[in-house]
Amino acid sequence: MSFEVFRQLIQEWAAAGYLPEALAYGFVINALLAGAMIGPVLGGLGTLVVVKRFAFFSEAVGHAALTGVAIGILLGEPYTGPYGSLFGYCLLFGILLNFLRNRTGLSPDTLIGVFLSVSLALGASLLLMLAGKINVHILENVLFGSVLTVSPEDLLVLGIVALLVVALAVPLYNRIMLASFNPQLAAVRGVAVKTLDYLFVVLVTLVTVAAVKVIGAILVGALLVIPAAAARLVSQSLKGFFFASVLIATLSTLAGILLPIVFDLPIPSGAAIILVAGVCFALAALARALVPRLQGNPA
Repeated sequence: MSFEVFRQLIQEWAAAGYLPEALAYGFVINALLAGAMIGPVLGGLGTLVVVKRFAFFSEAVGHAALTGVAIGILLGEPYTGPYGSLFGYCLLFGILLNFLRNRTGLSPDTLIGVFLSVSLALGASLLLMLAGKINVHILENVLFGSVLTVSPEDLLVLGIVALLVVALAVPLYNRIMLASFNPQLAAVRGVAVKTLDYLFVVLVTLVTVAAVKVIGAILVGALLVIPAAAARLVSQSLKGFFFASVLIATLSTLAGILLPIVFDLPIPSGAAIILVAGVCFALAALARALVPRLQGNPA
């Protein structure tokens, strides 16, 4: 069954009353499929981001996407999906940042601050140059995400990235986690710490860029961090930590997409997703404060 046939079938069932009315619209189905693909991947990778203390890095990559979009438009790529420049610039940004992090002796947050500031300055300059050629609403969609702009082509890109990340990250997850907790012990056990570090940077960059259409460049980094942070507060094992993060990220993404549509709220999809994730974090923090057996877990 092709995607178009599947989407039409869902729309027909929604029109007949078998499914929620919101599913009668094609863009809602596209957005939910995008959320179902990207939510679990962001939740799973988020556990590694939190353990490695890479929250600032993921945020920087998300902001770098804005510069990637500007470069793509300047080079003549379609403004609805300048994926060549997006992936190219952000991968170069992440790999070069990680390369210098290992060789300059500067603290990671200092180096990330330098890269982020320069990248934002470049992006702002390019966007001002292009101000007369593009619609301001395009920039709003890039910054905050928009379910209205998710196309079948975007779903294809998301699907490829999600499959690639799962295929690479799942078999190596325990090694990456060990290298994050204790790089020296991992090296003694034969784990290629530096190689896995670069692989992790590439995976985070790919997922971040692929999720920009749904969540937005400004907020995508938050969905790597907030669900994992909430899961860490209430989890009692590494396995529980992983699956709780995946669950929170997925539910936050789907709920954040649906709620503004169902209740006709003028809220961008990215903002709604992060607000739902924030509520989950608040509930997890409250549970940790009130449930005695959670208070002994390392956060």
